[in-house]
Amino acid sequence: MKVVIIGAVACGTKTACRLKRLRPDTEIVVIDKDEYISYGGCGMPYYLTGDVSDIDELRRTGFEALRTPKFFYEAKGFEVLTRVEATEIDRKKKRVKIKYLDTGKTDYLEYDKLVIATGSTPKKPPFPGVDLDGVFTLSNLHDAIKIKERLVAGKVKNPLVIGAGFIGLEVVESFGESWELPVTLLEYFPQVLPRLIDKELSRIIVNRLREKGVQIKLNARIKEIVGENGKVKGVRTEDGFYPADLVLLATGVRPNSELAKKAGLLVSPFTGGIVVNERMQTSDPDIYAGGDCVEVTHLVTGKRMVMPQGSLANRQGRVIATNIAGGHARFKGTVGAFILKCYDMAIGGCGLCLETAKAEGFTHARNALNIQHERAHFFSIRCSYYNLIYDFKTGRVLGFQSIGPFTDGTLARVHAISSILPYKPHIEDLIELELAYSPPFNSALDPIHNAAHIAENTMYGRVKFISWDEVLQRLKNKDPELLILDVRTPEEAKEMVKRYENWINFPYEGARFRIKELPKDKDLMLVCSVGTRAYEVYRWLEAEGYTRAWVVEGGVALVRDWGEDIK
Repeated sequence: MKVVIIGAVACGTKTACRLKRLRPDTEIVVIDKDEYISYGGCGMPYYLTGDVSDIDELRRTGFEALRTPKFFYEAKGFEVLTRVEATEIDRKKKRVKIKYLDTGKTDYLEYDKLVIATGSTPKKPPFPGVDLDGVFTLSNLHDAIKIKERLVAGKVKNPLVIGAGFIGLEVVESFGESWELPVTLLEYFPQVLPRLIDKELSRIIVNRLREKGVQIKLNARIKEIVGENGKVKGVRTEDGFYPADLVLLATGVRPNSELAKKAGLLVSPFTGGIVVNERMQTSDPDIYAGGDCVEVTHLVTGKRMVMPQGSLANRQGRVIATNIAGGHARFKGTVGAFILKCYDMAIGGCGLCLETAKAEGFTHARNALNIQHERAHFFSIRCSYYNLIYDFKTGRVLGFQSIGPFTDGTLARVHAISSILPYKPHIEDLIELELAYSPPFNSALDPIHNAAHIAENTMYGRVKFISWDEVLQRLKNKDPELLILDVRTPEEAKEMVKRYENWINFPYEGARFRIKELPKDKDLMLVCSVGTRAYEVYRWLEAEGYTRAWVVEGGVALVRDWGEDIK
């Protein structure tokens, strides 16, 4: 059996390696138009930071072998042709027309089965100046090498990043923390990580970045990238000019599906991805496709989407190889699990954020925000944020996000939720999860449990929450109907009590014996550090017939981490 694979990074080489193990007699040829193959592209930001000391580290195996054509031929048993581009697929004759980029020579490769793993290409915004010298994307090792060379040579004084997604945030840290440069971040949307996390968590990240010296402009409307003598000089937006001698476009990618479209294969007009079934077969059963160039099913919404991640590409490559070898394997879809490092933060999530859930038709979607130490409190440095998205009417879990310190705590919770999310769990399923406990690793009730408890309490009407945005606005307007009950200790609450006449201290210890002292003709806003003490006092208020009471979501910890002057 002859198998031709177009693309030699993640999905392509994974397919070839597994197929050769399953069917050693298979004749496999892998082609790629680049000279760099089979590398860890997600590690490129860390090459810029210096955490990865040499670019070849991204091309090495766990046993330090460099993944080159020679390595794949001698160790894996298949041929890899680099600097060779597939220009046409002849499905009738079952052959691929190729072009040797160094010589211009053309030839054909015949196949019994064909695999398309052509990856993605960076989206370049349509405004002027994107082709100036000094404007980069970070889509391959060539980009990473060129950017690093400029940094090492001291040619970068004012880096600017456009786009606050995964790559944007990772590279901002590289420029700011590792190279100690004054970095600017421009984002079109009103938050960082748009459509991935909710605004409450986004504001924590924005404040932390500003504390680190990053100049952030949200809702940025870019008019042009400005140059002089062909070199970038800055970026002009509707509200001003930002000087820059290096601009990174971190504005997303699109599936590289043109070859498939040209061959008459079914390509989605909505996502731009190659349409495949669960076996990763295209509309031609002898042609498979995987990686960034295909569309997949989102297992929460059931809709088709593109999800460019190396982890998915490797899993899909394994599925493709199994099926070509005569087995039966399926890639059912994704819940969009992600995690990234940003300065001293770990940011992760899966499923849908609240805004996306509502846009996708989950009209009763709500969030439950839990602030808790990721280990037993006497083993933790600071609290983490856990945001659970669920359907208020049915209790179905729709998504999850977390921000915590740069440890493994966020990863552990994302893994737990993402592993059950495809099975449409409900709030009670999270409450019943058995999760390992020992104080150095976890709390007796995991943050997932307590996030689910908050959701359950809300569903059953045991608590009413109000947002800080509304409370702060009413506080600013000196609303006479507003009374903030700070149930922290007198020492914790003293600063705010001095500042606002309608902010009173009502200590948690002993509060149950003083409930009747409180007025029933005011809107009582219960505040503590993270919300747990406020919730208990709320329950006592309700038992005494108070109907105008709310718990302020997130407590003082949340609004303080937004950068608001709340003590």
